[in-house]
Amino acid sequence: MTAANGKDLVQSLHKMSRILQCFGPDARTLSLNEVHERTGFPKATTHRLLSSMKEIGFIEQARGRDRYRLGLRLFEMGSLFLANLDLHREAQPHVDRLAKISGESVHLCIFDGLHAVFVDRKELESGPSSLVMTIEGAPSYCTSVGKAILAYRGDDTIDRVIAAGLRRYTPTTITDPDLLRVDLAETRRRGYSIDRSEHQANRQCVGAPIRDAGGSVFASISVSGLRDRVPEQRIPILGDLVIETATTISKALGWTPVAEA
Repeated sequence: MTAANGKDLVQSLHKMSRILQCFGPDARTLSLNEVHERTGFPKATTHRLLSSMKEIGFIEQARGRDRYRLGLRLFEMGSLFLANLDLHREAQPHVDRLAKISGESVHLCIFDGLHAVFVDRKELESGPSSLVMTIEGAPSYCTSVGKAILAYRGDDTIDRVIAAGLRRYTPTTITDPDLLRVDLAETRRRGYSIDRSEHQANRQCVGAPIRDAGGSVFASISVSGLRDRVPEQRIPILGDLVIETATTISKALGWTPVAEA
């Protein structure tokens, strides 16, 4: 492969990545014109790239030939990634234990730069926790799993989340950037985050950060329940539980707290 061919390949991969990023929870299917408008690529280039991505399974055509959606191959690759993820393997018994001790639902998430993406969950009255086969993302600014991660990221990440928009989901959703920064500072002080019905009405959640071997926060775990099951006076108790669980998982991933080091 010549240097010129290699450069063309890299540029094509970047363009394909731009197309994939056009899709999301609010844009599950897109027309050729919509992809063209979102990427800014010439229409002929957009059509050529979509055709190539369709051939390798990254894109499928929906509703006849009028619209496109993400392909099954991406789901297969994402599932394989999650199945091999050290976090899921190491955390699974602790997810089950936390659900049993707390009596509430437990969620395990990783951060994709904007959202908290569910890797594992243990719901009330369910069997053992298992790999989440449908990739779901939750807003990072109004969920306990998201805020537990966001609080320990740099200002550039927080600014990027704010710039993407702070949509109001419930009357208690924090949509003021300054108030969000205050809330994240409180999360760092406590060591755990709180979602006071900010994403879903009548549901309160408590989350804590999970660190990789280098100490960077990349994931989180939370306990979630209806407001009458998770009242204000119970939040500190659950906070201690999620911190203990998150710390145990972090150590299993190779992290050593400074005091112990």
